[in-house]
Amino acid sequence: MTEMMKTLWASVQGDPVFMRRVNGWLTLFWIVMIPISIATGWINSVAYVASLSLWALVSGHWSAWQAARVEVKQDEEAALGRTDRT
Repeated sequence: MTEMMKTLWASVQGDPVFMRRVNGWLTLFWIVMIPISIATGWINSVAYVASLSLWALVSGHWSAWQAARVEVKQDEEAALGRTDRT
């Protein structure tokens, strides 16, 4: 089970199309949740607001990490391109 999860995680990390789709659907989910939260009164729940804040924190750091990974990959490819020319 653990090995399968590691393999799945590795394949997800390397697929930008999948990541874009997941992030798009999660964005739509949270947009839909705004009026639902207000209508049901969840917005007044400390536990709900705390959970939402934690989700925002995690997703923000995850996005920054993904962007940094892309920059590192681009730097590595650029460095390879420079060494191939010499």
